[in-house]
Amino acid sequence: MPFDYKKEYKEFYLPKAKPEIVEIPAMNYLAIRGMGNPNEEGGAYKASIELLYALAYTIKMSKKGEHQIEGYFDYVVPPLEGFWWQEGFGGFDYTRKDEFHWISVIRLPDFVQKADFDWAVAEATQKKKRDFSSVEFLTIAEGLCVQMMHVGSFDEESSSVALMDQYLKEHGYENDFSPSRLHHEIYLSDARKVAPEKWKTVLRHPIKKI
Repeated sequence: MPFDYKKEYKEFYLPKAKPEIVEIPAMNYLAIRGMGNPNEEGGAYKASIELLYALAYTIKMSKKGEHQIEGYFDYVVPPLEGFWWQEGFGGFDYTRKDEFHWISVIRLPDFVQKADFDWAVAEATQKKKRDFSSVEFLTIAEGLCVQMMHVGSFDEESSSVALMDQYLKEHGYENDFSPSRLHHEIYLSDARKVAPEKWKTVLRHPIKKI
Protein backbone atom coordinates (compact mmCIF):
# COMPACT_ATOMS: atom_id res chain seq x y z
CA MET A 1 0.00 0.00 0.00
CA PRO A 2 1.30 3.48 -0.84
CA PHE A 3 2.34 5.58 2.16
CA ASP A 4 -0.49 7.99 3.01
CA TYR A 5 0.61 11.06 4.98
CA LYS A 6 -2.94 11.80 6.14
CA LYS A 7 -3.21 8.38 7.78
CA GLU A 8 0.35 8.10 9.07
CA TYR A 9 0.43 11.62 10.51
CA LYS A 10 -3.11 12.03 11.79
CA GLU A 11 -1.94 14.60 14.35
CA PHE A 12 -1.14 16.96 11.45
CA TYR A 13 -3.93 16.18 9.00
CA LEU A 14 -6.90 14.83 10.96
CA PRO A 15 -7.41 16.93 14.09
CA LYS A 16 -10.71 16.95 15.96
CA ALA A 17 -13.35 19.64 15.42
CA LYS A 18 -12.10 21.46 18.50
CA PRO A 19 -8.87 23.39 19.14
CA GLU A 20 -5.64 21.68 20.15
CA ILE A 21 -1.99 22.65 20.53
CA VAL A 22 0.52 20.96 18.23
CA GLU A 23 4.22 21.27 17.38
CA ILE A 24 4.79 21.17 13.62
CA PRO A 25 8.26 20.14 12.37
CA ALA A 26 10.00 21.56 9.31
CA MET A 27 8.61 20.17 6.04
CA ASN A 28 9.52 20.64 2.37
CA TYR A 29 6.90 21.78 -0.12
CA LEU A 30 6.22 22.58 -3.72
CA ALA A 31 5.09 26.20 -3.45
CA ILE A 32 3.73 29.10 -5.53
CA ARG A 33 3.15 32.65 -4.28
CA GLY A 34 0.39 34.87 -5.54
CA MET A 35 -2.33 37.38 -4.83
CA GLY A 36 -6.02 37.73 -5.66
CA ASN A 37 -9.43 36.14 -5.36
CA PRO A 38 -9.04 32.33 -5.20
CA ASN A 39 -12.53 31.91 -6.70
CA GLU A 40 -11.75 33.79 -9.89
CA GLU A 41 -12.27 31.58 -12.93
CA GLY A 42 -9.04 31.36 -14.88
CA GLY A 43 -7.27 33.31 -12.13
CA ALA A 44 -3.78 32.98 -10.74
CA TYR A 45 -4.82 30.82 -7.80
CA LYS A 46 -6.44 28.08 -9.85
CA ALA A 47 -3.55 28.17 -12.32
CA SER A 48 -1.11 27.71 -9.45
CA ILE A 49 -2.92 24.56 -8.30
CA GLU A 50 -2.60 23.03 -11.77
CA LEU A 51 1.15 23.66 -11.76
CA LEU A 52 1.60 22.22 -8.27
CA TYR A 53 -0.25 19.00 -9.07
CA ALA A 54 1.58 18.59 -12.38
CA LEU A 55 4.92 18.72 -10.56
CA ALA A 56 3.71 16.60 -7.65
CA TYR A 57 2.73 13.78 -10.01
CA THR A 58 5.90 14.17 -12.07
CA ILE A 59 7.85 13.41 -8.88
CA LYS A 60 5.52 10.61 -7.79
CA MET A 61 5.77 8.89 -11.18
CA SER A 62 9.57 9.30 -11.42
CA LYS A 63 9.81 5.64 -10.39
CA LYS A 64 8.80 4.70 -13.96
CA GLY A 65 11.47 6.79 -15.66
CA GLU A 66 15.23 7.20 -15.82
CA HIS A 67 15.45 9.60 -12.88
CA GLN A 68 15.50 7.34 -9.84
CA ILE A 69 15.23 9.26 -6.57
CA GLU A 70 17.36 7.86 -3.76
CA GLY A 71 15.22 6.54 -0.93
CA TYR A 72 12.02 6.67 -3.02
CA PHE A 73 8.94 4.83 -1.73
CA ASP A 74 5.45 4.82 -3.21
CA TYR A 75 3.11 7.33 -1.62
CA VAL A 76 -0.21 9.14 -1.96
CA VAL A 77 0.28 12.75 -3.05
CA PRO A 78 -0.49 14.83 0.08
CA PRO A 79 -3.41 17.28 0.06
CA LEU A 80 -3.31 20.83 -1.21
CA GLU A 81 -2.51 23.42 1.46
CA GLY A 82 -2.42 27.19 1.60
CA PHE A 83 -0.84 29.96 3.68
CA TRP A 84 -2.92 33.17 3.61
CA TRP A 85 -2.75 36.79 4.71
CA GLN A 86 -4.05 40.27 3.94
CA GLU A 87 -1.97 43.40 4.30
CA GLY A 88 -3.08 45.62 7.16
CA PHE A 89 -5.44 43.09 8.78
CA GLY A 90 -4.99 41.21 12.03
CA GLY A 91 -7.30 38.56 10.65
CA PHE A 92 -9.29 38.10 7.46
CA ASP A 93 -11.96 40.16 5.79
CA TYR A 94 -13.69 37.49 3.72
CA THR A 95 -15.59 40.17 1.75
CA ARG A 96 -12.30 41.45 0.30
CA LYS A 97 -10.99 38.35 -1.41
CA ASP A 98 -9.18 40.36 -4.09
CA GLU A 99 -6.75 41.44 -1.34
CA PHE A 100 -5.73 37.91 -0.37
CA HIS A 101 -2.06 37.02 -0.57
CA TRP A 102 -1.34 33.30 -0.64
CA ILE A 103 1.30 30.62 -0.88
CA SER A 104 -0.19 27.44 -2.33
CA VAL A 105 1.75 24.32 -1.36
CA ILE A 106 1.84 20.53 -1.60
CA ARG A 107 4.05 18.65 0.83
CA LEU A 108 7.02 16.73 -0.55
CA PRO A 109 8.26 13.42 0.86
CA ASP A 110 11.48 13.83 2.83
CA PHE A 111 13.44 11.85 0.22
CA VAL A 112 12.85 14.58 -2.39
CA GLN A 113 15.90 16.87 -2.50
CA LYS A 114 16.38 20.19 -4.31
CA ALA A 115 18.12 18.39 -7.19
CA ASP A 116 15.07 16.14 -7.63
CA PHE A 117 12.84 19.21 -7.63
CA ASP A 118 15.00 20.83 -10.31
CA TRP A 119 14.75 17.66 -12.40
CA ALA A 120 10.95 17.61 -12.03
CA VAL A 121 10.65 21.24 -13.15
CA ALA A 122 12.72 20.52 -16.27
CA GLU A 123 10.83 17.29 -16.96
CA ALA A 124 7.38 18.84 -16.56
CA THR A 125 8.34 21.90 -18.60
CA GLN A 126 9.39 19.67 -21.49
CA LYS A 127 6.44 17.29 -21.33
CA LYS A 128 3.64 19.71 -20.40
CA LYS A 129 4.91 22.64 -22.51
CA ARG A 130 4.17 25.01 -19.63
CA ASP A 131 6.20 27.47 -17.57
CA PHE A 132 6.94 26.09 -14.09
CA SER A 133 9.45 28.79 -13.12
CA SER A 134 7.07 30.23 -10.50
CA VAL A 135 7.19 27.01 -8.43
CA GLU A 136 9.61 26.95 -5.49
CA PHE A 137 11.20 24.25 -3.35
CA LEU A 138 10.22 25.73 0.02
CA THR A 139 11.01 24.60 3.57
CA ILE A 140 8.57 25.77 6.26
CA ALA A 141 9.01 25.23 9.99
CA GLU A 142 5.73 26.23 11.64
CA GLY A 143 6.64 25.30 15.19
CA LEU A 144 4.08 25.78 17.93
CA CYS A 145 0.51 26.11 16.60
CA VAL A 146 -3.16 25.79 17.45
CA GLN A 147 -5.29 23.83 15.00
CA MET A 148 -8.70 22.27 14.51
CA MET A 149 -10.89 20.73 11.83
CA HIS A 150 -13.30 23.20 10.28
CA VAL A 151 -16.38 21.66 8.67
CA GLY A 152 -18.22 24.00 6.32
CA SER A 153 -17.55 26.62 3.68
CA PHE A 154 -14.45 28.78 3.68
CA ASP A 155 -16.54 31.90 4.33
CA GLU A 156 -17.66 30.36 7.64
CA GLU A 157 -14.13 29.81 8.94
CA SER A 158 -14.41 32.79 11.27
CA SER A 159 -16.54 30.71 13.66
CA SER A 160 -13.77 28.12 14.02
CA VAL A 161 -11.10 30.82 14.27
CA ALA A 162 -13.10 32.34 17.16
CA LEU A 163 -13.03 28.98 18.94
CA MET A 164 -9.26 28.76 18.50
CA ASP A 165 -8.79 32.31 19.79
CA GLN A 166 -10.93 31.58 22.85
CA TYR A 167 -8.98 28.37 23.51
CA LEU A 168 -5.70 30.29 23.42
CA LYS A 169 -7.04 32.89 25.83
CA GLU A 170 -8.12 30.20 28.28
CA HIS A 171 -4.79 28.32 28.14
CA GLY A 172 -2.29 31.16 28.29
CA TYR A 173 -1.32 31.46 24.63
CA GLU A 174 -1.74 34.10 21.95
CA ASN A 175 -1.51 34.20 18.16
CA ASP A 176 1.98 34.86 16.79
CA PHE A 177 1.44 35.97 13.20
CA SER A 178 4.37 37.39 11.22
CA PRO A 179 5.55 37.42 7.59
CA SER A 180 6.98 33.93 8.18
CA ARG A 181 4.15 32.58 10.41
CA LEU A 182 0.80 32.66 8.65
CA HIS A 183 -2.81 31.46 8.67
CA HIS A 184 -2.61 27.91 7.32
CA GLU A 185 -5.28 25.76 5.69
CA ILE A 186 -5.15 22.10 4.60
CA TYR A 187 -7.89 21.05 2.18
CA LEU A 188 -9.20 17.53 2.74
CA SER A 189 -12.34 17.69 0.57
CA ASP A 190 -12.75 17.81 -3.19
CA ALA A 191 -14.79 20.99 -3.64
CA ARG A 192 -15.99 19.70 -7.02
CA LYS A 193 -17.67 16.66 -5.47
CA VAL A 194 -18.59 17.66 -1.90
CA ALA A 195 -21.22 20.18 -0.81
CA PRO A 196 -19.72 23.31 0.86
CA GLU A 197 -21.40 22.58 4.20
CA LYS A 198 -19.43 19.30 4.35
CA TRP A 199 -16.00 20.60 3.33
CA LYS A 200 -13.25 19.59 5.77
CA THR A 201 -10.39 22.04 6.21
CA VAL A 202 -7.62 21.94 8.80
CA LEU A 203 -7.14 25.45 10.22
CA ARG A 204 -3.79 26.19 11.87
CA HIS A 205 -2.40 29.34 13.46
CA PRO A 206 1.09 30.05 14.84
CA ILE A 207 1.08 30.78 18.56
CA LYS A 208 3.33 31.59 21.51
CA LYS A 209 3.03 31.24 25.27
CA ILE A 210 2.05 34.46 27.03
